[in-house]
Amino acid sequence: MAKSNMARITRAEAERPVKVKAQPAPAELDRLIHERVRLAIVSALAVRDSLTFNELKALLKTSDGNLSVHARKLEDAEYVACVKSFEGRVPKTEYRLTAQGRRALERYLDHMEALIRATRAR
Repeated sequence: MAKSNMARITRAEAERPVKVKAQPAPAELDRLIHERVRLAIVSALAVRDSLTFNELKALLKTSDGNLSVHARKLEDAEYVACVKSFEGRVPKTEYRLTAQGRRALERYLDHMEALIRATRAR
């Protein structure tokens, strides 16, 4: 049987708590905004007062169903406001970014910029 060069660790040593240097927890990434389509919706609304459903759909090149599901998630989180109306007999859905949504986007962008800076500093 070959002998190991590694020192034997006694049971008491193995069970002894290890001191770990405390590091600040990284800020949590806003998973709601991080998803590609939702980030695109919030970003588009950040630079425009409002956009209709059809304008967003064309801009993002996505399907009706995909856009409506992601817009609803943002609406439920109160990141976007949705106003439904009619132009004649044609329904019109218009979205705008709320103050809460703008703050969430700013936090998200700050977090991403900090990650970029930390990565480049290495």
